[in-house]
Amino acid sequence: MPQVSDKKVLIVLTSHEDLGDTGQKTGFWVEEFAAPYYVFKDEGASITLASPKGGQPPIDPKSSDPSAATEATRRFDADPETQQILANTLKLDDVNAADYDAIFYPGGHGPLWDLTYDTTSIGLIETFFNSGKPVGAVCHAPAVLLNAKTPDGAPLVKGRKVAGFTNDEEEAVGLTNVVPFLLEDELKAKGGVYESVASWSSFAVEDGNLITGQNPASSEAVAEKILAKLG
Repeated sequence: MPQVSDKKVLIVLTSHEDLGDTGQKTGFWVEEFAAPYYVFKDEGASITLASPKGGQPPIDPKSSDPSAATEATRRFDADPETQQILANTLKLDDVNAADYDAIFYPGGHGPLWDLTYDTTSIGLIETFFNSGKPVGAVCHAPAVLLNAKTPDGAPLVKGRKVAGFTNDEEEAVGLTNVVPFLLEDELKAKGGVYESVASWSSFAVEDGNLITGQNPASSEAVAEKILAKLG
């Protein structure tokens, strides 16, 4: 893996914590933050965390369950320094795209409600993409791309290979009728060349500087593809 000690990566997390009208909580999925964070950190990249509201972004409580634990989440749980950094994310409005070499979005269901429609986030994505900088998102986070456009006004994902949480995976977690939209359907509706593999398998796809992954198992693969672009 290339050393990227002079590179700066912006990780954008959701500020949304309500799982529709269920009365349950959501947010970002720990694995999808922790695995990429440590991939970037271990290669020497400088990492900045941001969210629409700033401060502590909500963690999906299900992603903290022992059944969802991975090597990366266990490392995060034992890492008070990173926990403190996470508790103090910048406000998205205070971020300047010119300061960073790549942008990455962890998933969890939260982004479906806020980052999909956040004009600051959309503007950042468009700026990074049009500058040829890597734009990465995993699981539900490719939803952040849905309202981004190319300079000619076409959907950014149109004609480009993309991955994201599948309809089958959403059905498996029992939230098909809770989420505001099905990501697979919306990526296709925007003209994305949607690709997927068997549920819960690692799958990351790149098309130019756009890098997307299907599910939590794909988060490390997306980060590694971003690093390869930065090397």
